[in-house]
Amino acid sequence: MAEDVEQGSLLTPRWDAAGLITAVLTDRNSGEVLMVAHMNQEALERTIESGEAWFWSRSRKSMWKKGETSGHVMRVAEIRIDCDQDSVWLKVDPAGPACHTGERSCFYRRIEHDGLKRDG
Repeated sequence: MAEDVEQGSLLTPRWDAAGLITAVLTDRNSGEVLMVAHMNQEALERTIESGEAWFWSRSRKSMWKKGETSGHVMRVAEIRIDCDQDSVWLKVDPAGPACHTGERSCFYRRIEHDGLKRDG
């Protein structure tokens, strides 16, 4: 059974207790990590069908399409799933900043001994 999940061709996502999987988004061209979010089954299906990134907001408890209000849509070039099918990787063409703060990536700070440091 594990072999079917890990090496087979059937998509069988392993949702967590809340019905979610983690989604990592990277820029298709640069490989830069842009953001991490969560998807439920509907979000994954909408993403596959539409070619644009959809997620489940744990705080609002609702679906959201990335860029729906900002216009910074994430067009999906490729979707991959990890070996045990509990997380997905979206390679995207971003139509603007990924972060709601206006930063290109949500990962614009690094942790150092004396606190957080911004890049640049």
